[in-house]
Order: sequence, then structure tokens, then C-alpha cells
Amino acid sequence: MHSYETIKLKNKNGIGYLSLNRPDVRNAFNQMMINEILDALRQIDKDYKTRILIITGEGKAFQAGADIAELKKMSPMALLRWNEGVVRINIGLEKLRQPVIAAINGPAIGGGMELAISCTFRIMTESAVLGLPEVKLGIIPGTGGTQRLPRLIGKGRAAQMLFTGETIDSQEALKIGLVNKVVKDGQAVQASEELALKINQNAPIAVEMIKDAMEIGKDLPIEQAVQHSQKNCVICFSTRDMQEGMTAFLEKRKANFTGQ
Repeated sequence: MHSYETIKLKNKNGIGYLSLNRPDVRNAFNQMMINEILDALRQIDKDYKTRILIITGEGKAFQAGADIAELKKMSPMALLRWNEGVVRINIGLEKLRQPVIAAINGPAIGGGMELAISCTFRIMTESAVLGLPEVKLGIIPGTGGTQRLPRLIGKGRAAQMLFTGETIDSQEALKIGLVNKVVKDGQAVQASEELALKINQNAPIAVEMIKDAMEIGKDLPIEQAVQHSQKNCVICFSTRDMQEGMTAFLEKRKANFTGQ
């Protein structure tokens, strides 16, 4: 795969790995990282060998948002253009064909938490923390946190995090449904791989159609959302994998899916 300066990208056994690689600044976004992630997502979307993506951070942090020293110097228009890049990363994660697992190996703060909640799944280490502390800096989350968080955990719980700016620990995150699983420190990627391998046993087109139905449907009225998902279901009936899956079920054997 393409080589980058601020991220690492690789593929193994149908799993894509995107590692944020600025550990000296807790993987904070700069313009180069924004550009490189956007490019990487385009590559991943076109790569049919990659069936799921795991995102993690190098070093001790998952991602600590923006470089505050850099932000403070920006004019409003410069900030808008910079911020729009991060907005597109998060939308890109939702629109990606593949499900995305955030392997939260350390603090995911501000933009880092906004990145994590744009992923399909979140697996978090015991000592990691999550938070949107922007209100303490005189600003608000600018790349979707005020919108995605209430949709994910409900208005009341989201309000608690947004208005106080306080971080929460892994057990609280699990309790409120913000993360799917909590694992021992150092095991976020391994646990993400285990989940990825379970998902990759299933029919690739069906997995893709589920993600599309979820992401498109969440912003539609229920009737339109169901209509959209129904069309995705019918698409699956046109695939060889559907024939294989149903034949294998009737023959009481494991299906051999090919993504066709």
C-alpha cells in the first residue's frame, strides 16, 4: 500500500490497518495528516481485498484532537478550511464501504473522540479516557461531536459530556454504550482483529449493504429508512454469496463466500 509520513497503512488477511503516526504530539491533526487520511480512505474504499478497517494511534494516545498552538493562530476562514478536512474524514469513515473499528489504545480527546464516534465500532483499553473538553477552551466540538454523540448515547448523556467538558473512563463509556468492549491495556488492536475476523466470516456484500443501510437510514424518517434497507436486502438476493449462504445452510455446512 501507499506510504505516508503521518500515518501508517497496511493490509493483512482482508483487514486494513490505519495507524495515526504523530506520537510525539499524541497524534494531533495537522494539515498533512488530514490530507493523508483522506487519501488513505479513498484507497481503502477502492480496495476490494480490504473488507474491514481498524484505526488506532501510535504511542500512548489514540488521538488528542487538533494542535491547539496551531489553531490559536488561524483566522476564521483558515480554520474553516482546515476543519472542513477533518469533517470530511469523519463523513468519509461513515461512507466507507467497509465497517470501521476504532481501537482506542489511549486518550481520545476532542477531535480524537469525534473520530472514534464516526467509526462503526469502538474497542477501548482499560486506562483510556474519552472526552470533548472544547467548552473549557471557549469553543465547541467542530467536527460532528455535538451531532453524533446524542445519536449514539442519547441527548441527556451526551449533554453531560458536552456541557461539562469532563472526560469519562472506560467503564463509564461501556456502561452508557459509547464503546462496544473494554480490554486490557495494549490489547485494543488484538481485540479489534478478533471482531474483524468474526465479521469477515460473513458475506462481504451483505456486510457492505448493512453498513450502507445503517448509515443512510439513521438520518431518514423510519419508513424511508426501511424502504432504503429493503432495496439493499433485494440487492443481496442477486449475489452468488446469497445462493452459497442458503445452500450451505440447507446442506448444514459452512458457507464459502467470495464477495460476488
